[in-house]
Amino acid sequence: MESKQSELGRVWHYRRFIAGTVLREFKGKFNRSILGALWLLLAPFAMISIYTLVFSHVMNARFSGAAGPYSYSIFICAGLLPWQWFSELLSRNVGLFVDNAGLIKKNNFPRMALPVINFCASGVNFLLAVLVFLVFLLAVGQWPGWPMLLAIPLLLLQSAFASVLGFFLGVLNVFFRDVANAMALILQFWFWFTPIIYHADVLSPRVAGYLALNPLMPVFQGYQGIFLEQAVPDWSALLPLVAFVAVMLPLTFWFYRRVGAEIVDEL
Repeated sequence: MESKQSELGRVWHYRRFIAGTVLREFKGKFNRSILGALWLLLAPFAMISIYTLVFSHVMNARFSGAAGPYSYSIFICAGLLPWQWFSELLSRNVGLFVDNAGLIKKNNFPRMALPVINFCASGVNFLLAVLVFLVFLLAVGQWPGWPMLLAIPLLLLQSAFASVLGFFLGVLNVFFRDVANAMALILQFWFWFTPIIYHADVLSPRVAGYLALNPLMPVFQGYQGIFLEQAVPDWSALLPLVAFVAVMLPLTFWFYRRVGAEIVDEL
C-alpha cells in the first residue's frame, strides 16, 4: 500500500509536468498550421456531416421506432466517437514504455505519470469531438437531455478498461515487441465485432451469441441507447467488464512491480 501511495504522491508532485506535456503535445500537432486547433473540430464535423449526408439522405436509412431522419447517423456517431477514444487510449498505453524510453530511464521520473498523460491527451481530443456531436444533436432537434449524463459511468468504465489492459500489454510489449503490432491488428477486428456501424438486431441469433462475448458490446449499446432513444443502459450487462477491471487492476500492478526493475534494461 505504501508503494502505491508513494507512486501516486510522485505523480501529484509532477502534476505541472503532466499538464505541460499534454499542452506541448496539443500545440505540437498544429505547429506551423494556419487553422491550428480548429482541425480538432473540423475532423469530427466532417465525419458527422458525411454520415448524415450518406445515411440520412442518400440512403434514407432509418431505425424502426426511432424518430427523425438522422437516426442512423446519431447511432453511428454515438458509438464511433467513444470507440476512437478507446482505441487511441489503448494503443498509446500499449506503447507506453517503448515510446517513452528516454523518460523511463530517468530514475527520478514517476512512470505512473505516463498513463495519466495518455489519458489527458487522448481525452482532450475526445471531448472536442463530443462537443461537435452535441452541437449537431442540438441543431437537428435531437438533444438527449439529462439521460446523456448516464454516458459518464460508461466512459469511466471504458477508460478504466483501456488503461488497465493497455498498461498490462505495455509492460509485455517491453519484452515482446510483437504485442503492439498484434494489438493494432486485433483492434481492427474488435471494431467490426462491436455493434457500432450496424445494429445487433440484424444479426442471426448464432452470430449475436458470439458477439455477446465481447465485453465492450453492452457499453456501446448503452451509448447508442442513450443518444438515440434516451434509454437507461443495462447496468447488469456491464458487471462482467467491471469484474474484469477489478481483477486486472491489482494483477497489473503486481506484474509491473515484479518486472519493473527489468524494464529499463530491456529498453
